Amino acid sequence: MKKEVVVLTDAMLITCIVQRGVADTVIESSLKAGAQGATVFYARGTGIRQRHLGVLGVTVNAEKEVIYIVAPSEQADLIFELAFTAAKLDTPGMGMIYMSPLEKMATYVPPAVVERFLGD
Repeated sequence: MKKEVVVLTDAMLITCIVQRGVADTVIESSLKAGAQGATVFYARGTGIRQRHLGVLGVTVNAEKEVIYIVAPSEQADLIFELAFTAAKLDTPGMGMIYMSPLEKMATYVPPAVVERFLGD
């Protein structure tokens, strides 16, 4: 018996790269905006901005936290904006955020939810 896969096609991936220790703040703001969850992993980053910021007297830590948030398209802009603000990404050296459309994704969807959408 082949299992049916429920594929979602109206989703966005928000990726936020921040200084170590900031991810919890970003996730908290994203959850308040309607995100269902987030994935965090640690990375090491370097780039040309480190040299320029060093001249300005700003120390940029190479240790980063990368946050993945999958959100429905209609909620993605709000989550993006709140994550940007929570991470203080308008400050030099704090990180970056970007959003990409997901062609398709799959996860467990309760049967009652599937029926509700198929019934419409």
